[in-house]
Amino acid sequence: MTVIITLLVVGIVLMLVETLLPGLVAGLIGFGCLTTGVVMAYSDHGARVGNYTLFAAVGALVLLTLLWIRFMPNSRVGRLFVTHRAVGNLGVEQPELLGQTGAALTNLRPSGTAEIDGRRVDVVTEGDLIESGAAVKVVAVEGLRVVVRAI
Repeated sequence: MTVIITLLVVGIVLMLVETLLPGLVAGLIGFGCLTTGVVMAYSDHGARVGNYTLFAAVGALVLLTLLWIRFMPNSRVGRLFVTHRAVGNLGVEQPELLGQTGAALTNLRPSGTAEIDGRRVDVVTEGDLIESGAAVKVVAVEGLRVVVRAI
């Protein structure tokens, strides 16, 4: 019976360790230990003890998983895995384009490409179709969106 209990405890510990170590190795070995422990309980001690062992293993896994989900994110170890702030700037906003003029490189219906200040820029019209080659003016810059109007 000592071997069975050891296999179950090691299996549960390895299943929980799998959440910290990527790669699925600890989880597979833990699942194998749990399965082996339950099978040994059935073969060595009969169906009654085997059923108790199976229900105890599943119950312990469910209980420990719920406790892990409840307390892990707020623990010291859990905070190592979760960031609570944004790092860096994407640098994709282009406020300097506001008021600039250029030419549509593609048909803008309503989105397309225009050359503004010597650069290719993805743009959106205010709603009307603008033919390729037409002169455009930037009327708004909303985050990544550059809105143009035909001149």
